[in-house]
Amino acid sequence: MTRTAVIAGVGSGLGESIARRFLEEDCRVGLFARSETYLEELSAELGADALAVPTDITDPEAVEAGFEAVRSAFGPVDVLVNNASGGAWQGLCDISPDAFEEALRVSTHGGLLCSQAAVSDMLDGDGGTVIFTGATSAIRGRDGAIGFSAAKFAARGMAESMARELGPEGIHVAHVVIDGGIRPPGGDSERDDEQLLDPDAIADSYWHLVTQERSSWTLELDLRPHVEPF
Repeated sequence: MTRTAVIAGVGSGLGESIARRFLEEDCRVGLFARSETYLEELSAELGADALAVPTDITDPEAVEAGFEAVRSAFGPVDVLVNNASGGAWQGLCDISPDAFEEALRVSTHGGLLCSQAAVSDMLDGDGGTVIFTGATSAIRGRDGAIGFSAAKFAARGMAESMARELGPEGIHVAHVVIDGGIRPPGGDSERDDEQLLDPDAIADSYWHLVTQERSSWTLELDLRPHVEPF
């Protein structure tokens, strides 16, 4: 079965691994990110079934245009991965209101806009899948990252609410807790590789969520390295 997927928040780590994995499974993939140069280079490498769609997911008009570009190229959207995060790495006394709001806008407002656009296609079709990329901070607030933690908690709540609303309509909504650091491209990290999650292995789990049988959908999936980082 050929699916059309949108990955909202594609970077050189997890987002790129998800794109590559989905393409291996005969998906056609829309790549959303703000970096036009990076997306154009990646889509050229991935081939004709990958479409670069430079998009600010916090902008309603940009999101609408982005989804129309994907539909025009590949047809209605069956799969959405809300992978974008607002990185606000300050504590209470240091973060600015603007930085706090930006973290929320990327994870929640952006997630809302992309979900509304994708789900409209899924409701008109035979259902689909929406996946939110979460983090340890979605279930346990992180010291010195009040904006990131608040945004991830909020996105988790959105995923749970959407799952209950949309499940009866044949739309699988799942939240993935990435409980640990992700191995960077090239494996260049101060941590031991065994303490990091492999982005390709995470992408395998995302594909499993897409293909789960409807009688046994996962709502929340926890992924962590087998060696504790602490």
